Amino acid sequence: MRDAGRCRGILAALVVLAGLAACGSSNEIIEGPKNVTVLKGSEARFNCTISQGWKLIMWALKGTVVLSITPTEPIITNDRFTAMSYEEGSNFISEMIIHNVQLSDAGQIKCSLQNSDRDGSAFLSVQVMGRLFIPEGSLVVMEDKPCNVTCRALGWTPLPRLSWEIGVPVSHSSYYSIREPEDLQSAVSVLALTPQGNGTVTCVAEMKRLHVHESVTVNLTVVQPPLESSYQSEIRKSANMKTNKDTSGTKLKSGNENYGYSSDEPRTTSEWPETASLPAKSSESSVPEQRVSRQPYQGSDQHQLGPASRPQVSFNVASPKKIRNVTLV
Repeated sequence: MRDAGRCRGILAALVVLAGLAACGSSNEIIEGPKNVTVLKGSEARFNCTISQGWKLIMWALKGTVVLSITPTEPIITNDRFTAMSYEEGSNFISEMIIHNVQLSDAGQIKCSLQNSDRDGSAFLSVQVMGRLFIPEGSLVVMEDKPCNVTCRALGWTPLPRLSWEIGVPVSHSSYYSIREPEDLQSAVSVLALTPQGNGTVTCVAEMKRLHVHESVTVNLTVVQPPLESSYQSEIRKSANMKTNKDTSGTKLKSGNENYGYSSDEPRTTSEWPETASLPAKSSESSVPEQRVSRQPYQGSDQHQLGPASRPQVSFNVASPKKIRNVTLV
């Protein structure tokens, strides 16, 4: 039934066109349609202003006539294309309405008259508002700790302008937006902020030419850093310092003493059993002739025994090198 009605409409238009061709007409297009940008699924409207005396108005989409209008009635061949008419002084305004606009409708729109070499044209642009969402949903973050919130726009044509509205106190905030490399109809925006209190963040996607937008909001809950964690950190630090100190003391005590080391302090008799002690000097003491008394090493000076008038025997003791070695295990 629908196809039969469409065929009858086409035949009627052909009859009218044939009659107009025989009679001729003297009219013109005063002002043609203007460019229109609409969202997919909405309506698109185009106006064409014509002087009086016209016989047939034709509307074409991308080179194909989709609507014809006679002085008595419109000839509709597709239910998605309808017409309205208005009087403006001595002129006539024809309006074509495209319902449920699809992406495939994007293209040139032309208004023309029978037996006229003038026409008016415009362009139909179709935009698609896709999905907008924040994958993480509501967030719980640390106070004064930097965090990121990601917003994704999927299936938009063209890509929207992404921005953020911050409803939380922050010490810093910034964001950047980029196109998804594997999907030309998708984009992502990342908000970086350092929150200081609870609130909301809102991602906004705006269609520039249509001045329409869509937004998504999530809650941001800010919590204090856990005190237990700080306490445990201090305990762990204290334990590490004590361990390091004990280890250092153990290393020093584990060294082996070098018994070849000579102390700067005088040695006792028990330390040098092979050396006799030196008797105290006195004006009454005498030293038997040809007798030498040995004494322990007391320095690099030479020591003489007995009065100068008696036979004397002197000797030098070479100063041994003092070496102190400590071997650490």
